Parts: sequence; C-alpha cells; structure tokens
Amino acid sequence: MRGSDWLLLWTLSLLWGGSFLFNELALAGLPALTVVWGRVGLAALILWGVVRATGAALPPREMWPALLVMGLLNNAVPFTLFVLAQGQITGALASVLNAMTPVFTVLVAHWATADEKLAPARGLGVVLGFAGVLAMLADGGMAGTRWALVACLGAAFSYAVASVWGRRFRAAGLSPLATAFGQVTASSALMLPVWLLADRPWALGWPGWEPVMAVVGLASLSSALAYLIFFRILAEAGATAVSLVTFLIPISAAGLGWLVLGERLEARQLAGLGLILAGLAVIDGRLFRRR
Repeated sequence: MRGSDWLLLWTLSLLWGGSFLFNELALAGLPALTVVWGRVGLAALILWGVVRATGAALPPREMWPALLVMGLLNNAVPFTLFVLAQGQITGALASVLNAMTPVFTVLVAHWATADEKLAPARGLGVVLGFAGVLAMLADGGMAGTRWALVACLGAAFSYAVASVWGRRFRAAGLSPLATAFGQVTASSALMLPVWLLADRPWALGWPGWEPVMAVVGLASLSSALAYLIFFRILAEAGATAVSLVTFLIPISAAGLGWLVLGERLEARQLAGLGLILAGLAVIDGRLFRRR
C-alpha cells in the first residue's frame, strides 16, 4: 500500500468510527428510526447526485430484488440495531463489538460458499474473537445493558451475511457506485413505512441543530463519502488492504468518543478488544506470514 492508500484508510476509519459518535449526538433529540432513515434517505440522495454527475450506469431492473436484500442486511438491520443499542451503551463499546464482523464473516462464508472454507488458523481467530466477546459479556456491571451488547453482535452478524451476499454484484458486473447507490436506495424504501408508523415524524418537534447536523454527518460523511473512499481503496489496493479498516475503526471511535464526549473503555472491555483484534490478526494472517 502506498502512503496515499494509508491516508485514505485512516480517513475511512474516522468516517465509519465517527458514525458511532454521530449516533449518540443524534439520539439526544431524535428517535432511533428517524436517525436511521435520515441516514439512508439522505445518503441515497447524495449518491444519486454522484451517479448523475459521473454518468454512471444505474443498476439493471433484474438486480433490484438482490439489492433490496443487500439494503436490508447491510443498512436497515445493522444501522437500526446499533442506534437502539447506543441508547444504552457508549459508541466506543459498540465499535468494539462491530469489530466482530470479520469473525462472523469467516463463519458465514464457511457455511455459504464453496471457496472460503474455515482453515485451522481462521478457526483460531474465531475462537479468540468470541473469547473477547465473552470477556465483555461476563462483566457484572454490564448486566443491565446485556441486550444492547447482543444487539451490536446481531448488527455485526448482519454485516457478515451482507458481505457474503454482496459477492453476487461483482460477479454480475455491477459497478461499486451502482451497488452502493442501489443498497441505500433500497434500504430507504424498506425503512420508510416502518419509520412513518413508528416515529410519526409529522408529530415530532424541532430537535435542535445538533441532532439534525449529526444525521447530516451520518448520511454525507459516514455513508456517502465513506462508500466512495471505500471503493477507491478497493480498486487501488484490493480487498485485503481495505479489510484493515476493521482494526482501525474501534481506535477511531474510542478516540472520538473520548475527545468529544469524555467516554472511555473499562479494563475488561479493553481486554475484550485486545482478544478480538488478536483474532482478526490471526484471520488476516499477514503479520504471521511476514514473520
């Protein structure tokens, strides 16, 4: 990876790590589903503008059913679970549990694909990852919010299923921009009736500028811009390189939470993070191959 690739990778980690901070700021004045729908709806508008400006091809009609599934798995379900969970736990802790996504991806790929079976080294990485989760769930001080931890794990699992499901778009020749636009548009359509029924937005009062700007940040920075940077890294440095962002997101999220909100991870949570990152290092394998 070139220096510019590393700069983009750190930028991406800040954008995705910042989503946990934006969630907390938005929840100070807005209901959970309003935060989620505002994120995907505005991101769809922004990416539509990018599609029009660049002249990129739209997804063909036959791909929209698959994009609806992708929007559900990669946006609607995990975004909602994380926002709901962050009503009870900090964004820093939620980002730690988000790091379980590659661990779940290894398991899902083993069950659902013919070419990504679970090797012994990856199996060790999975064990280390789950040991990190158990270290945090065993914390007696987290008993009242254990459902929030489980919700974060559910979101990470949904991301993992989405990553395997998304393989079909590359095989079909769909461009990364078209895939990103299609999934946020699909998730916006899926979330719209649920949002209208649950939050009754016409009855909501003005939440203040801070929650509104947090939603704008979620949509423009943590979604639209992040997808564009992600796909640029993917094209220039490859999928293995871009996967390193998983190691950086908890660092970015915890740093932003500490800097802006004064949050910090407890010793047991840091130990859990260490085990999860060790599991990711084993699954990734590059450090050990160099040695």
